Amino acid sequence: MIERGSVVVVDLESTFGHEQRGLRPCVVVSDPEVVTAQRYPLVAIVPVTGRTGEGALYPVLAAGDCGLRQPSWVLTDQVRSVDKRRVQRLVGRVSEAELAAIDQGLALYLGLAL
Repeated sequence: MIERGSVVVVDLESTFGHEQRGLRPCVVVSDPEVVTAQRYPLVAIVPVTGRTGEGALYPVLAAGDCGLRQPSWVLTDQVRSVDKRRVQRLVGRVSEAELAAIDQGLALYLGLAL
């Protein structure tokens, strides 16, 4: 079951410019009710990359339980909503500390106070 903090593989095609593209791991960041309710066809995700990121907008994910083979970085500046049908498979789950770092990056990027 997909829930907030799940690492999923998502088909991000069609893109433009610097947006992440292709089949890639992403972290689900939508509210749990949005993720599970059938009446909401979209889910918010943030893509993950293997390229080193620096600063609060790019929290690091350790390899292992999250389903990733190498340390990776979350691109909170590329948060987007996608149709749930774009989700290909579940690969793992981020830790509570990693999810908190993602939330901080999203709050910074979106101008929200935590």
